[in-house]
Amino acid sequence: MVRACYTGEINTFALSSLVLYLQVLVFLLCLAALGYYGFSLYATIAFFRSQPNELTEIFTPPVTILKPLCGLDWESYDCLASFCQQDYPEYQLIFTLQDPQDPSLAIVEKLQQDFPALNIEFVISDHHLGINPKINNLANGFNLARYDLFVISDSDIQVKNDYLKAIIQPFKEAEVGVVTCLYNSVTEGWLAGFEALDIATQFLPKVMTARQLEGMNFALGSTIAIRRETLDKIGGLVEIVNHLADDYQLGYLANAQGYQVILSRYIVEHHLGNVTLENMISRQARWQKCIRVERFWGYVGLIFTQGTVLSSLFLALTQASVWGWIVFGILWLARYLTAYWIAITLFQDPTAKQFWLWTPLRDCLTFGIWCYSFIGDRVTWRGKTYQLLSNGQLSQL
Repeated sequence: MVRACYTGEINTFALSSLVLYLQVLVFLLCLAALGYYGFSLYATIAFFRSQPNELTEIFTPPVTILKPLCGLDWESYDCLASFCQQDYPEYQLIFTLQDPQDPSLAIVEKLQQDFPALNIEFVISDHHLGINPKINNLANGFNLARYDLFVISDSDIQVKNDYLKAIIQPFKEAEVGVVTCLYNSVTEGWLAGFEALDIATQFLPKVMTARQLEGMNFALGSTIAIRRETLDKIGGLVEIVNHLADDYQLGYLANAQGYQVILSRYIVEHHLGNVTLENMISRQARWQKCIRVERFWGYVGLIFTQGTVLSSLFLALTQASVWGWIVFGILWLARYLTAYWIAITLFQDPTAKQFWLWTPLRDCLTFGIWCYSFIGDRVTWRGKTYQLLSNGQLSQL
């Protein structure tokens, strides 16, 4: 009887010690998250102060815009037409498709009719360099490219007529190899807005933080402007055709070759139509797994960005103590304020303005997908399933 009581006391002591250790660990993580919120705000302010708002000396070399198409996006015509309305002296538009029955072909033909003075071409080819369907599609357009400065942009991006002028200016400097852009989201339906809230309040601060700490060594699919010389030096599209994160790789490889990657102050619009919960989670998991294999320790470090969840866990571990409520309140207030200042005040994201109060709930889903994405190596992309290898490349299943 005495031994049983003694054993029970030991077990109780061990459990209490474990809870205490967890409280200390989670508290330290909460402090790190608070520091991250503050630094991400500082990094965003530094970004907006780093470049002039007005163009002083205009640099306008001829440009080839390449648009890979596959199916229709929400407001496809408006997005694509915005690239036909550029206030720019000389540029060419090339649309690339793999299927002659693709519904986006009708939009391309309408654009040719609506903008007869503009050099608009398209190519339909199912030629494959490798596994990545977007890069296979994109590669088929380069034979038609007339100019040595390329702008590659996803089909769901809409821009204003000063877009080309703005993003091309850094190429005045010979050491600049790539220019890329961040984006705000315009959405259709509440679930699409809920998904895009992550872009405004999680993705944008992470990019700002990475830029401030490491400089730009990656690019984003919303816009990748790249010199032909730079693309040739990194080995062309064949070097990235089996990678899932093709946009990341273009910036990374260019930077590895000694070129600068510039994050433009120009913000484009990303159009996201109605989504289902299933394809939203599938898309988010694909992106998260991609980050995990490309930069594993950076992916692990994302725990420091999860102050909403960490403070809730600390509150539970302290059994809703006064100290637990204080930490919870500070973290949630900091999260709301930094999300507001970054996404709404600085980036002026329309989706964030509408869904800002949902930020903690969106954080919880992001945390769940982050945890889930540590497991497994399969991703789904446009209805096909691939195996994601440890080097970030895809394998066909």
